[in-house]
Amino acid sequence: MSSVAVLTQESFAEHRSGLVPQQIKVATLNSEEESDPPTYKDAFPPLPEKAACLENAQEPAGAWSNKIRPIKASVITQVFHVPLEERKYKDMNQFGEGEQAKICLEIMQRTGAHLELSLAKDQGLSIMVSGKLDAVMKARKDIVARLQTQASATVAIPKEHHRFVIGKNGEKLQDLELKTATKIQIPRPEDPSHQIRITGTKEGIEKARHEVLLISAEQDKRAVERLEVEKAFHPFIAGPYNRLVGEIMQETGTRINIPPPSVSRTEIVFTGEKEQLAQAVARIRKIYEEKKKKTTTIAVEVKKSQHKYVIGPKGNSLQEILERTGVSVEIPPSDSISETVILRGEPEKLGQALTEVYAKANSFTVSSVSAPSWLHRFIIGKKGQNLAKITQQMPKVHIEFTEGEDKITLEGPTEDVSVAQEQIEAMVKDLISRMDYVEINIDHKFHRHLIGKSGANINRIKDQYKVSVRIPPDSEKSNLIRIEGDPHGVQQAKRELLELASRMENERTKDLIIEQRFHRTIIGQKGERIREIRDKFPEVIINFPDPTQKSDIVQLRGPKNEVEKCTKYMQKMVADLVENSYSISVPIFKQFHKNIIGKGGANIKKIREESNTKIDLPAENSNSETIVITGKRANCEAARSRILSIQKDLANIAEVEVSIPSKLHNSLIGTKGRLIRSIMEECGGVHIHFPVEGSGSDTVVIRGPSSDVEKAKKQLLHLAEEKQTNSFTVDIRAKPEYHKFLIGKGGGKIRKVRDSTGARIIFPTAEDKDQDLITIIGKEDAVKEAQRELEALIQNLDNVVEDYMLVDPRHHRHFVIRRGQVLREIAEEYGGVMVSFPRSGTQSDRVTLKGAKDCVEAAKKRIQEIIEDLEAQVTIECAIPQKFHRSVMGPKGSRIQQITRDYNVQIKFPDREENPVHNVEPAVQENGDEPGEGRDAKEADPSSPRRCDIIIISGRKEKCEAAKEALEALVPVTIEVEVSFDLHRYIIGQKGSGIRKMMDEFEVNIQVPAPELQSDVIAITGLAANLDRAKAGLLERVKELQAEQEDRALRSFKLSVSVDPKYHPKIIGRKGTVITQIRLEHDVNIQFPDKDDGNQPQDQITITGYEKNTEAARDAILKIVGELEQMVSEDVPLDHRVHARIIGARGKAIRKVMDEFKVDIRFPQSGAPDPNCVTVTGLPENVEEAIDHILNLEEEYLADVVDNEALQVYMKPPVHEESKAPSRGFVVRDAPWTASSNEKAPDMSSSEEFPSFGAQVAPKTLPWGPKR
Repeated sequence: MSSVAVLTQESFAEHRSGLVPQQIKVATLNSEEESDPPTYKDAFPPLPEKAACLENAQEPAGAWSNKIRPIKASVITQVFHVPLEERKYKDMNQFGEGEQAKICLEIMQRTGAHLELSLAKDQGLSIMVSGKLDAVMKARKDIVARLQTQASATVAIPKEHHRFVIGKNGEKLQDLELKTATKIQIPRPEDPSHQIRITGTKEGIEKARHEVLLISAEQDKRAVERLEVEKAFHPFIAGPYNRLVGEIMQETGTRINIPPPSVSRTEIVFTGEKEQLAQAVARIRKIYEEKKKKTTTIAVEVKKSQHKYVIGPKGNSLQEILERTGVSVEIPPSDSISETVILRGEPEKLGQALTEVYAKANSFTVSSVSAPSWLHRFIIGKKGQNLAKITQQMPKVHIEFTEGEDKITLEGPTEDVSVAQEQIEAMVKDLISRMDYVEINIDHKFHRHLIGKSGANINRIKDQYKVSVRIPPDSEKSNLIRIEGDPHGVQQAKRELLELASRMENERTKDLIIEQRFHRTIIGQKGERIREIRDKFPEVIINFPDPTQKSDIVQLRGPKNEVEKCTKYMQKMVADLVENSYSISVPIFKQFHKNIIGKGGANIKKIREESNTKIDLPAENSNSETIVITGKRANCEAARSRILSIQKDLANIAEVEVSIPSKLHNSLIGTKGRLIRSIMEECGGVHIHFPVEGSGSDTVVIRGPSSDVEKAKKQLLHLAEEKQTNSFTVDIRAKPEYHKFLIGKGGGKIRKVRDSTGARIIFPTAEDKDQDLITIIGKEDAVKEAQRELEALIQNLDNVVEDYMLVDPRHHRHFVIRRGQVLREIAEEYGGVMVSFPRSGTQSDRVTLKGAKDCVEAAKKRIQEIIEDLEAQVTIECAIPQKFHRSVMGPKGSRIQQITRDYNVQIKFPDREENPVHNVEPAVQENGDEPGEGRDAKEADPSSPRRCDIIIISGRKEKCEAAKEALEALVPVTIEVEVSFDLHRYIIGQKGSGIRKMMDEFEVNIQVPAPELQSDVIAITGLAANLDRAKAGLLERVKELQAEQEDRALRSFKLSVSVDPKYHPKIIGRKGTVITQIRLEHDVNIQFPDKDDGNQPQDQITITGYEKNTEAARDAILKIVGELEQMVSEDVPLDHRVHARIIGARGKAIRKVMDEFKVDIRFPQSGAPDPNCVTVTGLPENVEEAIDHILNLEEEYLADVVDNEALQVYMKPPVHEESKAPSRGFVVRDAPWTASSNEKAPDMSSSEEFPSFGAQVAPKTLPWGPKR
């Protein structure tokens, strides 16, 4: 009996939509098909079952199954080997933690490939790369470029063949670079060069060169021929060191390309003229045929570890055997496990070759000595002393200790290895007989306490018991402590350490988080503050982390109560520090620091006291311009504002914005800001601010004095342009003491290199950490030329020589006084040359010089010049009144120092005379001298200069005379200028800023008389050269002030206009827009009466400005008043239901109406007595037009409102009609629920059979599970 299940089309649609169209048999229940509905399995095919036996499951288990394609693994693994001689980073101590590891991490992040590194016994580097194919190829290319030493080679092919090497869209070139792990540089089309440069490893270069030549050969119009020659015979054709093939190529003029050993190709490619090519092919074919007939092979087993000795460095041993015996030796690849070495050659020569192979293989041997790993460091000895004794005797023996392994590996010549092995075995035997060790477990958190302060505890235990205690570093988190030494001492040390640990376990430890920047403050100068805390809590041990760890955790240990008290005390201290530790940096031009400090520090002291902040200024000899303010945030901001205002008052600071592409910013700034700092220093210390990295902004801000800003702008734009074209950079290293010598006196030497090459050379500044680094920037050719020249100079400097010269002992003192200042200057200037004078007391005149050859010669020449100056030295007097001495010296003696340097003289000023009153008593006469005669006659002469006025100048005569003239030129002169007294206060300016600016600009002192004197005379004191400019500047300022006075008088004209107060709001306008427009348009000030002032007339508006402008502003106000007087207001009834439509979104619609008709429309507020009353104000004709417009709008909108209200009546929810007879829906036969004849088909209309989500159903056990 067949049963049917009924589903509606709607409920089945969802199920059917998930099936593949071809797999669906749609059953449409029309009259023709009603008699034969589909079966359940046809309508709902089952999912495939998991086959028990895969061999039998040839067909899909159900209609759902599709053929599944086998999935190929997308991850591949490749292994690369970098030999020791080609490794870029060979420092074993840094393996896994140095540059090598960083580079591998970068490659993994960039390519997505996984890298694993391991070291072979020959110290070669094996790298396993796993990942997707393209990722592995990219990673391989990066590994070769960054971990292997790079060589470069050029290959010349015709220019027209270059495009075939590049390929379509550069694909062929990229593929070639990836495949060979090289960088291939092809000259640009406009470059006439034919040379293609290949950079990479030796093996990669060979492969790439071979491929490029193949491509060229295929495109070459000349004859190309390929000859198949077995790979084994290629060495015979190439000959030892490629000499044979080179001779054939030279004789025939044919290019012959033999694939390198690493490429598994057998064909040799010939390119050239047909006749010559045929000769070359014939000769090589002849060699091949002869060798094929005459040669035979023998295979021998050689240990894999000895293969490298047979190959030799860069394959030289193989070439040597081929040259001596004519036998080719074939070594299996390094990644092969085979140990078979094949010798191919003429039978009579195979014996000799075999002897040489075994000789080279056995020239080195590998052996091992058993020794417990804990004894390794005793065998090595302190600083490797024990091991050094063995290695000095046998330098060719390599001894390797592997951590954790109980053996020592020796590698080297057989005889030496056996001797070294005996010595090490004897050493091991001796150590085992008299040494013991023990390991104890102590929690690592107690380790630092066991060590004690500066290792005091652990050192005491070591010395007392004669043992070695190995405590693991904190980073390992290991509990294991190892004690090694005399057995008795080991046991005693173990007992004491365990006692210390058990005592510590009974104490309380607490970690306190304090920012590291506060640690130094809490510790205090020389530990004073932390000593106070420790004295207050003597039972608590306070441990600060090592500054290098950048940790914030301070550990307290001791009794619980004391630790808690100490914690609260330190937390309170930190809270106070946090509040007062806000810090900001303010860049202020160096020349204004003295003004910010003030006389005797008055200004800075006042700012500090009033703002309650700490203000740190950079040292005078420092190049830094940054002032650091520390304290509470609000106080710091206030102090910064005051300091910036001082700078603003003092200087004419300009600010310019320059647009430079953001991609160039990093290169313009340079390594650690070196480039941009050099520009800022060259341009008077302007400030150049680049936008934050990643912001995408191109705007660079330059701030400083106007002239310097323009100079910096030009340099910056020039450098940016240069960077775009000349972006090649090379770094070279030279000892810092060579730098001055390389630069030369006044930069002469380095300027010569710059001019000849056109490259920019940057030396490190005092702030740079890497003082050896010299950077060369420019075009590639220019940079390389400059590099060659500098390296040649540096090489000469490295050539140290020792020489001597004779110097008269009477001149020795000049060189060694002031702690040898002259010698220090010579050493600095001439590349650190060492100059040794004989000891004082000895009469030797021999002076020894040691250093670079060029430096020694230059230093000798300089010492000779100094001696000549000393021998030609004279002393002259220069009389300048004492009152001018301070002015002549300049600030901190700068002017005198400059003259001393310029003229190479010594200048001595006299002591100041405390009471410069001339002695008026007559000189005492002795032995009947006449008045005016004798020793005091000169002093008695009133016209002669006083002793305190005489300045002594020592040096060469001509230099002394020039220095005297320079000193006399520095004597200040005073002139007087007539300036009206009422202008004095304007000349002085606010807080003296005006006069200070003039004094700084003209470098003079300007004295304005005191106000009570009522004097018109202003005195200008300064150098004669500056006085004329200062006087002209002062008179120019007077003219400006007089013009300003006249202008102020004209601008102060006042005009009053009477306007009814009710119109004032309209004249002012919304947010003052109307009155502001009048003020700006006529350049006047308009004042309205104060409403709160009852004494002031409320209708008076006051206008101040030029007379003409005030009248124009009055006319504009009266015009507005006239228009307002003509305006009328009308109320119009407007149905409140349409108000919102007329106003529009955010009043947009009503504003448009008001602007169009030039009227003001006011709608009633909510709660108004008449909600329909709308007021329209404006000119009569405009008001009428506006009212007509809004009434039209009302009529239009009201019709819509009425229609909507009528529709609402019909929009009520309809009453449910009686359900129609249910559709039979979709019918299927043999459904699972019809298996029992007692059950019936599900009722589609029943909420119990098919409950809907959220529907209320009578309680019943349902197939869906109990209701929640």
